[in-house]
Amino acid sequence: MKQTFCKTKLARMFRLGYHLAFETKPKKKDWPDIYNLWSCAASGGHKRAQFYLGTCYDHGLGTEKNVEEAYKWFLKAAKQGHMESQYNVGFFYFKGEVVKQDYKKAVHWYTLAAEKGDTEAQRDLGYCYHYGLGVTTDDVKAVYWYKRAASKNDPKALYNLGLCYKHGDGVKQSVRWAKHYFDKAAAFGHKQAAKELKVVV
Repeated sequence: MKQTFCKTKLARMFRLGYHLAFETKPKKKDWPDIYNLWSCAASGGHKRAQFYLGTCYDHGLGTEKNVEEAYKWFLKAAKQGHMESQYNVGFFYFKGEVVKQDYKKAVHWYTLAAEKGDTEAQRDLGYCYHYGLGVTTDDVKAVYWYKRAASKNDPKALYNLGLCYKHGDGVKQSVRWAKHYFDKAAAFGHKQAAKELKVVV
């Protein structure tokens, strides 16, 4: 009973912080209060609170910006299976920020998030397969993950797919499909895709 009560209390603290951050319309958000609520819930093991606390440290919301702390909380949430946190941890390893750059670890975390449906993880995992970063180069797998992200209209994934069709990487070369994906990416504001449309024939 006590554990259930604690979980309920943690969930309430998280929800209140979330409500104050995203569901109210004051011009000036009370970020220190929101930070404190998420900090309490995160310390108790609430994974979404851990993710949002990491975001507070990442952007300096309600507390001093501290990328090391951001990574620490993202990792805690990621280990509990939180999708966006898994992507963020992968991104830290990919960039070599806070941690030593390690493409294999980046791919590990990207894969966990991508399989759960994270769009950015799907796109970046495709990129890793295309360029052989942390994995053996595999353009067929790259196209598979690009397509997963592109189906949710991710501009970069749409552009990358266009390049795959333009050059025949992992797919049969096709000017028609290259144009199709460049056109879609350009419609979402991808400038390089718009340039490609002018030269692809």
